Amino acid sequence: MSDDYYKLLEIERSANADEIKKAYRKQAMKWHPDRNPGDKNAEENFKKVSHAYEILSDAQKRATYDQYGAAAFEGAAGGRGGSAGFHDPMDIFRQFFGGAARGGSIFSDLFGGGEADTGPAQGEHLRFDLQISLEEAATGTEKRIKYRRHVTCPNCQGTGAEPGSKRRTCPDCQGKGQTIHSSGFFAIRQPCPKCRGEGEIIEKPCKQCHAEGRIIQENTVTVKVPPGADTGLRLRSNGNGSAGIKGGPNGHLYLEIHVTEHDLYEREGDDLHCIVPIKFTLAALGGSVEVPTLKGRAALKIPTGTANGTVFRLRDKGIPSLHTGTPGDLLVRVEIDVPKKMTDEQRRKLEEFARASNDDVHPVPESWSEKFKRFFGHSS
Repeated sequence: MSDDYYKLLEIERSANADEIKKAYRKQAMKWHPDRNPGDKNAEENFKKVSHAYEILSDAQKRATYDQYGAAAFEGAAGGRGGSAGFHDPMDIFRQFFGGAARGGSIFSDLFGGGEADTGPAQGEHLRFDLQISLEEAATGTEKRIKYRRHVTCPNCQGTGAEPGSKRRTCPDCQGKGQTIHSSGFFAIRQPCPKCRGEGEIIEKPCKQCHAEGRIIQENTVTVKVPPGADTGLRLRSNGNGSAGIKGGPNGHLYLEIHVTEHDLYEREGDDLHCIVPIKFTLAALGGSVEVPTLKGRAALKIPTGTANGTVFRLRDKGIPSLHTGTPGDLLVRVEIDVPKKMTDEQRRKLEEFARASNDDVHPVPESWSEKFKRFFGHSS
């Protein structure tokens, strides 16, 4: 990898602080020793990107680097002397990933602390995207889902060792799970390559799980979705994630709810919207029409002279609130269906109505005619 700090992090020289931080996170995860056990090239690259981030994330150091280059920081990394003081890439890594690098500071390791964390650990949390219909969202539903997860290995019962075999303290790291390499004032800590940071080695690894202590199996579980669920709702199924490590508790299964689009309704919170076409004669004369609701049909009264686009509200015909259970409303927007084809008799009668209404003389409402005249400056 290049020693150009910007190229190391794969960013432009104009990158801001957030872009630098994001780039380092990506590179650190890529080259971290835990992900590349025994890979000396990855170890060296990890040290370099960590050093690059240490310089570029500090405004004063970055300005110095931009003016004088990497030579201004000789000794800060790679064991090229000690003029810049002590540098531990793992300390930078911990700032991002909350202790993902095992143990405490390098000093605690040197003076007897920092042993490997070889105790029980909780299993991974899992996510499952669950699609439901709008009707299921309104009433609540139960779904039986299948997914894959880690379970405790039945052969070794989670120990990672063949039955009858034992774990023993790693002779290379003396159970700390880490090794330390130092040169002058510079020291680097990395997971022990022999035990992979566990602090213990297995005499005879389990043949079924290959010392993992877990295997992957398909799991089936029934989950309940409450009434009022909407897209984006996240439900937790306790203990249905992956099995824990070394007897640790299971992780959880998180369900991400996705409500499919409906042919008739659009949802807005707990309210539903739908469009109902009506004949122009019904709009003019008034009457009633049946409209669909989630619980069946309902009669909607159409007043005489209803205009196109009028919205009617049907109380409590929407989706129940997820928190209170109180249902929202159904808002029905009527659209007047104007006939495109008519029989001779229909046309004749409609023309008679137009003449009786004087529509052949005034094809638009008088209120609109007045506005039209005022716009062009005519007197009424």
